[in-house]
Amino acid sequence: MAIKRRIGVVLLSFISKACIGNLHAVAAQTVQCTVVLDAESGDVLHRQGSCDKAFAPQSTFKLPLAIIGYDTGILTNETTPRWDYRPEWKRPKREQMSVDPTIWEKESIVWYSQEITRRLGKEKFADYVRRFDYGNADVRGIKGRSDGLTESWLMSSLKISGDQQVAFLRRFLTGKLPVSQSASDKTMAIMPKFTAAEGWQVQGKTGSGRMRTKDGKYDGDVWLGWFVGWAQKGDRQVVFAKLNIKDWKSEEPISFATRDALIAELPQLVK
Repeated sequence: MAIKRRIGVVLLSFISKACIGNLHAVAAQTVQCTVVLDAESGDVLHRQGSCDKAFAPQSTFKLPLAIIGYDTGILTNETTPRWDYRPEWKRPKREQMSVDPTIWEKESIVWYSQEITRRLGKEKFADYVRRFDYGNADVRGIKGRSDGLTESWLMSSLKISGDQQVAFLRRFLTGKLPVSQSASDKTMAIMPKFTAAEGWQVQGKTGSGRMRTKDGKYDGDVWLGWFVGWAQKGDRQVVFAKLNIKDWKSEEPISFATRDALIAELPQLVK
Protein backbone atom coordinates (compact mmCIF):
# COMPACT_ATOMS: atom_id res chain seq x y z
CA MET A 1 0.00 0.00 0.00
CA ALA A 2 2.83 2.40 0.87
CA ILE A 3 4.41 1.79 -2.54
CA LYS A 4 1.06 2.43 -4.30
CA ARG A 5 0.57 5.68 -2.36
CA ARG A 6 4.10 6.79 -3.26
CA ILE A 7 3.46 6.06 -6.98
CA GLY A 8 0.16 7.95 -6.75
CA VAL A 9 1.86 11.01 -5.26
CA VAL A 10 4.52 10.96 -7.99
CA LEU A 11 1.84 10.71 -10.71
CA LEU A 12 -0.19 13.54 -9.21
CA SER A 13 2.94 15.68 -9.00
CA PHE A 14 3.76 14.95 -12.65
CA ILE A 15 0.21 15.74 -13.83
CA SER A 16 0.12 18.91 -11.77
CA LYS A 17 3.42 20.16 -13.23
CA ALA A 18 2.24 19.33 -16.76
CA CYS A 19 -1.00 21.29 -16.24
CA ILE A 20 0.87 24.26 -14.83
CA GLY A 21 3.21 24.12 -17.81
CA ASN A 22 0.27 24.14 -20.22
CA LEU A 23 -1.30 27.07 -18.38
CA HIS A 24 1.96 28.98 -18.65
CA ALA A 25 2.09 28.23 -22.38
CA VAL A 26 -1.44 29.56 -22.87
CA ALA A 27 -0.67 32.63 -20.76
CA ALA A 28 2.45 33.32 -22.77
CA GLN A 29 0.37 33.34 -25.97
CA THR A 30 -2.15 35.86 -24.64
CA VAL A 31 -1.06 39.49 -24.94
CA GLN A 32 -3.16 42.65 -24.68
CA CYS A 33 -2.31 46.32 -24.95
CA THR A 34 -4.33 49.52 -25.15
CA VAL A 35 -2.52 52.85 -25.18
CA VAL A 36 -3.93 56.33 -25.89
CA LEU A 37 -1.91 59.57 -25.95
CA ASP A 38 -2.77 63.21 -26.44
CA ALA A 39 -1.44 63.84 -29.96
CA GLU A 40 -0.08 67.32 -29.24
CA SER A 41 1.44 66.96 -25.78
CA GLY A 42 2.17 63.23 -25.72
CA ASP A 43 0.48 62.92 -22.33
CA VAL A 44 -0.63 59.36 -21.57
CA LEU A 45 -4.42 59.28 -21.26
CA HIS A 46 -4.66 55.51 -20.91
CA ARG A 47 -2.13 52.67 -20.93
CA GLN A 48 -2.90 49.11 -19.98
CA GLY A 49 -1.25 45.80 -20.83
CA SER A 50 2.02 44.76 -22.45
CA CYS A 51 2.47 47.87 -24.59
CA ASP A 52 6.28 47.61 -24.55
CA LYS A 53 6.33 44.20 -26.28
CA ALA A 54 6.97 44.27 -30.03
CA PHE A 55 5.22 42.15 -32.65
CA ALA A 56 4.74 42.15 -36.42
CA PRO A 57 2.78 45.20 -37.59
CA GLN A 58 0.94 43.21 -40.27
CA SER A 59 -1.43 45.46 -42.24
CA THR A 60 -1.03 48.43 -39.89
CA PHE A 61 2.19 48.89 -41.90
CA LYS A 62 0.02 50.09 -44.78
CA LEU A 63 -0.11 53.46 -43.01
CA PRO A 64 3.65 54.22 -43.13
CA LEU A 65 3.83 52.53 -46.53
CA ALA A 66 1.19 54.93 -47.87
CA ILE A 67 3.26 57.88 -46.62
CA ILE A 68 6.31 56.47 -48.40
CA GLY A 69 4.31 55.80 -51.55
CA TYR A 70 3.03 59.37 -51.75
CA ASP A 71 6.36 60.92 -50.80
CA THR A 72 8.16 59.08 -53.61
CA GLY A 73 5.44 59.68 -56.20
CA ILE A 74 4.57 55.99 -56.62
CA LEU A 75 1.10 56.93 -55.37
CA THR A 76 -0.55 60.07 -56.77
CA ASN A 77 -3.94 60.64 -55.14
CA GLU A 78 -6.89 58.78 -53.62
CA THR A 79 -7.65 56.83 -56.81
CA THR A 80 -4.31 56.75 -58.66
CA PRO A 81 -2.57 54.50 -59.48
CA ARG A 82 -5.11 51.76 -60.11
CA TRP A 83 -3.33 48.45 -60.70
CA ASP A 84 -4.79 45.19 -61.97
CA TYR A 85 -4.38 41.89 -60.17
CA ARG A 86 -2.06 39.28 -61.69
CA PRO A 87 -2.79 35.54 -61.31
CA GLU A 88 0.88 34.74 -60.60
CA TRP A 89 0.58 36.57 -57.26
CA LYS A 90 -1.70 33.74 -56.02
CA ARG A 91 -3.65 35.87 -53.58
CA PRO A 92 -7.07 34.99 -52.02
CA LYS A 93 -10.15 35.56 -54.15
CA ARG A 94 -11.13 38.73 -52.25
CA GLU A 95 -7.87 40.38 -53.45
CA GLN A 96 -8.30 39.40 -57.10
CA MET A 97 -9.45 42.76 -58.45
CA SER A 98 -8.25 46.16 -59.65
CA VAL A 99 -7.07 48.25 -56.69
CA ASP A 100 -6.40 51.95 -56.06
CA PRO A 101 -4.97 53.57 -52.89
CA THR A 102 -8.39 53.96 -51.21
CA ILE A 103 -9.43 50.37 -51.93
CA TRP A 104 -5.97 49.19 -50.83
CA GLU A 105 -6.39 50.64 -47.35
CA LYS A 106 -10.08 49.83 -46.95
CA GLU A 107 -9.83 46.21 -48.10
CA SER A 108 -6.26 45.65 -46.85
CA ILE A 109 -4.85 44.29 -50.12
CA VAL A 110 -1.46 42.64 -49.60
CA TRP A 111 -0.33 42.49 -53.24
CA TYR A 112 -0.77 46.26 -53.63
CA SER A 113 1.61 46.81 -50.71
CA GLN A 114 4.11 44.46 -52.33
CA GLU A 115 3.92 46.30 -55.65
CA ILE A 116 4.79 49.54 -53.85
CA THR A 117 7.82 48.01 -52.13
CA ARG A 118 9.01 46.37 -55.35
CA ARG A 119 8.96 49.75 -57.07
CA LEU A 120 10.81 51.32 -54.14
CA GLY A 121 13.61 48.75 -54.17
CA LYS A 122 15.45 47.35 -51.15
CA GLU A 123 17.69 50.32 -50.39
CA LYS A 124 15.07 53.06 -50.57
CA PHE A 125 12.53 50.94 -48.69
CA ALA A 126 14.96 50.22 -45.85
CA ASP A 127 16.09 53.85 -45.74
CA TYR A 128 12.56 55.18 -45.26
CA VAL A 129 11.70 52.69 -42.52
CA ARG A 130 14.94 53.54 -40.73
CA ARG A 131 14.41 57.31 -41.01
CA PHE A 132 10.83 56.86 -39.77
CA ASP A 133 12.29 55.14 -36.67
CA TYR A 134 9.50 52.61 -37.13
CA GLY A 135 9.73 49.85 -34.53
CA ASN A 136 12.97 47.90 -34.85
CA ALA A 137 13.29 49.10 -38.50
CA ASP A 138 14.40 45.59 -39.55
CA VAL A 139 13.17 44.88 -43.09
CA ARG A 140 15.68 42.13 -43.89
CA GLY A 141 13.04 39.40 -43.70
CA ILE A 142 13.56 35.86 -42.48
CA LYS A 143 17.17 34.68 -42.49
CA GLY A 144 17.95 32.53 -45.48
CA ARG A 145 15.03 33.86 -47.52
CA SER A 146 14.95 36.85 -49.87
CA ASP A 147 11.52 38.09 -48.75
CA GLY A 148 12.42 41.25 -46.87
CA LEU A 149 11.23 43.60 -49.60
CA THR A 150 7.81 41.99 -49.89
CA GLU A 151 7.07 40.33 -46.55
CA SER A 152 9.24 41.79 -43.78
CA TRP A 153 6.18 43.27 -42.01
CA LEU A 154 4.18 40.01 -42.22
CA MET A 155 5.14 37.85 -39.22
CA SER A 156 8.79 38.35 -40.15
CA SER A 157 11.70 40.58 -39.12
CA LEU A 158 9.89 43.93 -38.66
CA LYS A 159 8.49 44.37 -35.15
CA ILE A 160 6.76 47.23 -33.35
CA SER A 161 5.19 47.68 -29.91
CA GLY A 162 2.03 49.54 -28.95
CA ASP A 163 4.17 52.29 -27.40
CA GLN A 164 6.16 52.59 -30.63
CA GLN A 165 2.98 52.64 -32.72
CA VAL A 166 1.60 55.71 -30.92
CA ALA A 167 5.02 57.42 -30.93
CA PHE A 168 5.14 56.99 -34.71
CA LEU A 169 1.57 58.27 -35.09
CA ARG A 170 2.42 61.39 -33.09
CA ARG A 171 5.39 62.09 -35.35
CA PHE A 172 3.13 61.65 -38.36
CA LEU A 173 0.35 63.93 -37.11
CA THR A 174 2.68 66.65 -35.83
CA GLY A 175 4.75 66.85 -39.01
CA LYS A 176 7.91 65.32 -37.53
CA LEU A 177 8.45 62.69 -40.25
CA PRO A 178 11.00 63.43 -43.01
CA VAL A 179 8.34 63.64 -45.74
CA SER A 180 6.35 66.32 -47.55
CA GLN A 181 3.16 67.73 -46.08
CA SER A 182 1.41 66.63 -49.24
CA ALA A 183 2.36 63.00 -48.59
CA SER A 184 0.94 63.23 -45.06
CA ASP A 185 -2.28 64.91 -46.22
CA LYS A 186 -2.87 62.35 -48.95
CA THR A 187 -2.25 59.48 -46.53
CA MET A 188 -4.78 60.86 -44.07
CA ALA A 189 -7.33 61.12 -46.89
CA ILE A 190 -7.26 57.36 -47.61
CA MET A 191 -7.22 56.05 -44.03
CA PRO A 192 -10.48 54.26 -43.15
CA LYS A 193 -12.91 56.43 -41.16
CA PHE A 194 -15.23 55.45 -38.31
CA THR A 195 -17.60 57.23 -35.94
CA ALA A 196 -17.39 56.76 -32.16
CA ALA A 197 -19.78 57.97 -29.47
CA GLU A 198 -19.81 61.50 -28.05
CA GLY A 199 -18.75 63.16 -31.30
CA TRP A 200 -15.39 61.41 -31.82
CA GLN A 201 -14.27 60.76 -35.39
CA VAL A 202 -11.77 57.91 -35.75
CA GLN A 203 -9.28 57.03 -38.48
CA GLY A 204 -7.09 53.99 -38.35
CA LYS A 205 -5.79 50.74 -39.77
CA THR A 206 -6.33 47.18 -38.66
CA GLY A 207 -3.83 44.36 -38.96
CA SER A 208 -4.02 40.65 -38.20
CA GLY A 209 -2.06 37.47 -38.63
CA ARG A 210 -1.68 33.96 -37.30
CA MET A 211 1.14 33.68 -34.79
CA ARG A 212 4.07 31.38 -35.46
CA THR A 213 6.50 29.42 -33.32
CA LYS A 214 10.26 30.00 -33.36
CA ASP A 215 10.66 27.42 -36.13
CA GLY A 216 8.16 29.28 -38.33
CA LYS A 217 5.19 26.93 -37.94
CA TYR A 218 1.68 28.16 -37.13
CA ASP A 219 1.07 28.38 -33.37
CA GLY A 220 -2.28 26.57 -33.25
CA ASP A 221 -5.18 29.03 -33.46
CA VAL A 222 -3.32 31.91 -31.80
CA TRP A 223 -3.89 35.13 -33.75
CA LEU A 224 -2.67 38.70 -33.51
CA GLY A 225 -5.01 41.66 -34.02
CA TRP A 226 -4.05 45.37 -34.20
CA PHE A 227 -5.98 48.61 -34.54
CA VAL A 228 -3.92 51.81 -34.63
CA GLY A 229 -4.74 55.38 -35.56
CA TRP A 230 -6.04 58.67 -34.28
CA ALA A 231 -9.33 60.28 -33.21
CA GLN A 232 -10.55 63.86 -33.31
CA LYS A 233 -13.23 65.79 -31.46
CA GLY A 234 -13.21 69.53 -32.10
CA ASP A 235 -9.68 70.78 -31.48
CA ARG A 236 -8.75 67.71 -29.46
CA GLN A 237 -6.79 64.89 -31.09
CA VAL A 238 -5.52 61.60 -29.65
CA VAL A 239 -3.49 58.70 -31.03
CA PHE A 240 -4.09 55.09 -30.05
CA ALA A 241 -2.91 51.52 -30.47
CA LYS A 242 -4.73 48.41 -29.40
CA LEU A 243 -3.33 44.87 -29.66
CA ASN A 244 -4.85 41.47 -28.92
CA ILE A 245 -3.03 38.16 -29.18
CA LYS A 246 -5.16 35.20 -28.19
CA ASP A 247 -6.67 31.90 -29.24
CA TRP A 248 -9.15 32.88 -31.95
CA LYS A 249 -11.58 30.61 -33.79
CA SER A 250 -14.21 33.11 -34.95
CA GLU A 251 -14.82 33.71 -38.67
CA GLU A 252 -14.57 37.44 -37.95
CA PRO A 253 -10.94 38.62 -38.13
CA ILE A 254 -9.50 39.32 -34.68
CA SER A 255 -8.42 42.75 -35.94
CA PHE A 256 -12.07 43.72 -36.60
CA ALA A 257 -13.06 42.76 -33.06
CA THR A 258 -10.04 44.71 -31.76
CA ARG A 259 -11.07 47.75 -33.83
CA ASP A 260 -14.71 47.64 -32.71
CA ALA A 261 -13.70 47.33 -29.05
CA LEU A 262 -11.40 50.37 -29.27
CA ILE A 263 -14.05 52.49 -30.99
CA ALA A 264 -16.63 51.51 -28.35
CA GLU A 265 -14.38 52.25 -25.37
CA LEU A 266 -12.58 55.33 -26.72
CA PRO A 267 -14.85 58.05 -25.20
CA GLN A 268 -14.26 56.62 -21.71
CA LEU A 269 -10.52 56.11 -22.22
CA VAL A 270 -9.90 59.79 -23.04
CA LYS A 271 -11.85 61.27 -20.10
